[in-house]
Amino acid sequence: MPQNTDFKDTKPENKAVSYKNRLNGWAIARVLADKERVVVARFRSRSDADGYIQHLQQMVPAGSFEIFFDSQREEAAI
Repeated sequence: MPQNTDFKDTKPENKAVSYKNRLNGWAIARVLADKERVVVARFRSRSDADGYIQHLQQMVPAGSFEIFFDSQREEAAI
């Protein structure tokens, strides 16, 4: 089926989030002293995030981490 290549979207703010970007909805963030969150990892499933947060808590016992569902994508800081 041929595609309509003449159509040009004039509203750039209506860009849909691609399927690949929606895959990793669960995130782990390190909570800093001023309650700021820095995302350190992203996962497709909650159980994967739970396993990794246990690993982080063993490796960094003094660190404070939390799991959350991130509907707004930003780059993870590693």
